Amino acid sequence: METWVRAVVEAIHSSRAQAVIYLAGGASQALGWLLSVPGASGSVLEVVVPYSRASMVQLLGKLPLQFTTKQTAEDMALVAFNRALKLSGPGLQVMGVGFTGSLASSRPKQGDHRFFVSTRTQNCLRTSHVTLSKGLRNREEEDTVSSYFVLKAIADACRVSATIQTDLQEPEIPKESVEQFDEDQELQQVIDGQVCMKVYHFSDPAEKNFDRKLILPGSFNPLHDGHLRLLEVASSMCDDGLPCFEISAINADKPPLSIAEIKRRVEQFRKAGKNVIISNQPYFYKKAELFPGSAFIIGADTAARLVNPKYYGGDFNRMLEILLECKNTGTTFLVGGREIEGVFKVLEDLDIPRELKDMFISIPEEKFRMDISSTELRKSQGL
Repeated sequence: METWVRAVVEAIHSSRAQAVIYLAGGASQALGWLLSVPGASGSVLEVVVPYSRASMVQLLGKLPLQFTTKQTAEDMALVAFNRALKLSGPGLQVMGVGFTGSLASSRPKQGDHRFFVSTRTQNCLRTSHVTLSKGLRNREEEDTVSSYFVLKAIADACRVSATIQTDLQEPEIPKESVEQFDEDQELQQVIDGQVCMKVYHFSDPAEKNFDRKLILPGSFNPLHDGHLRLLEVASSMCDDGLPCFEISAINADKPPLSIAEIKRRVEQFRKAGKNVIISNQPYFYKKAELFPGSAFIIGADTAARLVNPKYYGGDFNRMLEILLECKNTGTTFLVGGREIEGVFKVLEDLDIPRELKDMFISIPEEKFRMDISSTELRKSQGL
């Protein structure tokens, strides 16, 4: 490995950014460089090489019109970015990387030797396209050139300074495109389902590395002291989780929240200095897929609904199947007491199926009790 390549890889590993990388048709050496330098486990979340047609279709969920195009590389980067959001460590910057190439092969090609590399972060989509001079290099040499560009693309997304040293000739000048997204566009992408979440980090940087997220879902209209106290108590019981609030922009039985309304609610968390995630999943079994291994903080009323077959078409076995899938991802629920039909109830008052009992952890009433709801608070304020 060349000295400058190692220096760039070391800088990437030190950046605290994490990536999911999808490569097809080249740039294989970039993976070797990234994985052979110590520190890769902190920056490389997953690598997939969708080389076959069927693999690419499964990855993208569709058949590309052409496999080596700017659009395909950007589609790969977007899928990788969403995957990275789900897999990343709490509080870290994430990116998706997509590469697709048509390089020299065992048989002469009629078309150009070319490649596209795209990186997607929360607020930026950056793509490079290079058409190589045919006959100038063999397959290994073309793979080296494309690997340099993948490494440079990752470094740029990590905000790491990197000058690549290539032997590109004058006709091989890279074509670059950059698309920046503002906050409204980012939120619209979440509402539309293009991006699975947007994370707002408003709390002070953590002094420790957390293994998972500790999530308090809700509408938070408004956010009140009871919510803040509940998350604080839950954090004392689950100290390996990064505390976060979560709002779904999509509601199961109401229209989606508007961008203005989401921003209004987010502002509450900025003022309170608390992390909040905007997702597009109103159902807990979908949240479990979105935040694998997380602990969710819920009220006894929500816990009662979770295990009620009524909400699964009256099918007890379907309810059990769905929640066991959540359990298999490492999902747990911390349950606080709430009024149910006028009676204050805690986890121990609920009939939790035996197979699911160890998913549910009680927040003792003496540690936390919340008798006011956001709905009641809005009424008291005349809203």
